[in-house]
Amino acid sequence: MFFNSINKGKVFNFIMPLALLAVSASCQTQKEVAETETQQKPNILYIMSDDHTTQAFGIYGSRLAALNPTPVLDALGQEGMVFEQAFCNNSICTPSRASVMTGQYSQANGVLDLDGHLPPEKQYLPMEMKKLGYQTAIIGKWHLVDEPAAFDYYEVLPVQGKYFNPDFRKKDEGAWPNNLVTYQGHSTDIITDRTLDWLKNRRDKDQPFFLMHHYKAPHDDFEFAPRYASYLEDTEIPEPASLYGQPQFGSEATKGKNDSLSHRIGTSVSDRHPYRSYTKQYDIKSSDQKEATHLAYQEYLKRYLRCVKGVDDNLGRLFAYLKENGLWENTIIIYTGDQGFMLGEHDYMDKRWMYDESMRMPFIVHYPGMVKPGSRTQALINNTDFAPTMLAMAGGQVPDYMQGNSFLPVLKGEKTESTQTATYYRYWMHLMHHDVPAHFGIRTKEYKLIFYYGLPSDMRVMGKPSMPWQKESYLIEQTPAAWEFYDLSKDPEEVHNRYGDPAYQAIIADLKTQLKEKREALNETDEKYPHIQKVIAAHWDD
Repeated sequence: MFFNSINKGKVFNFIMPLALLAVSASCQTQKEVAETETQQKPNILYIMSDDHTTQAFGIYGSRLAALNPTPVLDALGQEGMVFEQAFCNNSICTPSRASVMTGQYSQANGVLDLDGHLPPEKQYLPMEMKKLGYQTAIIGKWHLVDEPAAFDYYEVLPVQGKYFNPDFRKKDEGAWPNNLVTYQGHSTDIITDRTLDWLKNRRDKDQPFFLMHHYKAPHDDFEFAPRYASYLEDTEIPEPASLYGQPQFGSEATKGKNDSLSHRIGTSVSDRHPYRSYTKQYDIKSSDQKEATHLAYQEYLKRYLRCVKGVDDNLGRLFAYLKENGLWENTIIIYTGDQGFMLGEHDYMDKRWMYDESMRMPFIVHYPGMVKPGSRTQALINNTDFAPTMLAMAGGQVPDYMQGNSFLPVLKGEKTESTQTATYYRYWMHLMHHDVPAHFGIRTKEYKLIFYYGLPSDMRVMGKPSMPWQKESYLIEQTPAAWEFYDLSKDPEEVHNRYGDPAYQAIIADLKTQLKEKREALNETDEKYPHIQKVIAAHWDD
């Protein structure tokens, strides 16, 4: 009995460690599985340049494609998916960035114009990514005033930032906004250097990362790195046909009665605009107005494309690092601009307009594990959809407070269309900076309807200069209300306003119904702006 008891004890003592070992092994296995799952989550690299428009790519097949301005980005698109119908909902830096960060339209997130700011509690995208186990960082242009405190790490340009020897506000270098560091060189090179430094030395390699990499370039004034001074020097840049006169384009809202506002509305390449034009900025003198416009356009485009070239070359450096360090296959790479840009179309410069060159965004997604190489899509998306889609790609759910929709099924090849058939647009900054009147509208794949209501959201700015240095003749004032309608299937360059054409009245009526429904669904009813509501009501049935 004693022997048996001893043996039983020995057996018990022998069995217990085995059991504990088994439990330990099970826990270890579970831990390893969890770690493997975490490691297998895709990294997300979101790259955004400032004002890089679809016309300045090879892969979008524009008039500039033959210049081969973006070989690195074209290769990315050839290995991924190119979106042909991606649009912003407000074509100006700060509001567009706020929509990407929140998944919301301007009236919902409160960022209507360049003075808007996004506090940490509204920086939803990095907040949601962190919930999914991602390490988050933003490097480069931020332009949302408040500290990007929702990110684990940041190194961002103050406001617009400088092209040369730029300052950055850097996390852990003091209290915002005094946490400044300065680097010597060109901003495009430095932003790439800082991102590479974060990837090499600062990220937690046991966590997937969500990294927003934002260039200042090619924003005006197009200060390119000196090594690009000879790029395209002896090349004749193709011009848009609409650079010169277009009698059927626009409306009384954009030209005035009997063209009375043609020298005020919309800053120009030619000397049409009295103080903001490239002809004047570059001090081009010629007795022939068309020749002066041509020379200004050539200089404008060459400076712009030299900045684009710097972005493309630096992305070559960044992509090479990802490939050499085993990150290429498991990193979702998204490339876009914060909006489009007018490259002389309609004799306009800058952005802000609802015309396609301004509101259309480049959008390329590369992810070998999901996206079919060489695919292109006509799915209609806008920048409020970016955050929901990235969250879905990271394995998360789209929060109810986001107004955008995930287009993940399109990326997977499960659908050819997005969930929406029309996109809404709203520009709020009436006559500010570039003399573009306030307007909103709706765009489908075939048609575009725009309403210019011609008033600022804040009536206290009426009667003041749109810029402090301007003369009194350039005060902020009410401009005419008017509609414009374009049949994009027949007139993709938007040079024929068909709003008054009897053949289109049924289509226009339907678009007005859709526009009203969109505005109500998005809480864009202007309840806080009765002066705007009054203009809309007075002219809705014009």
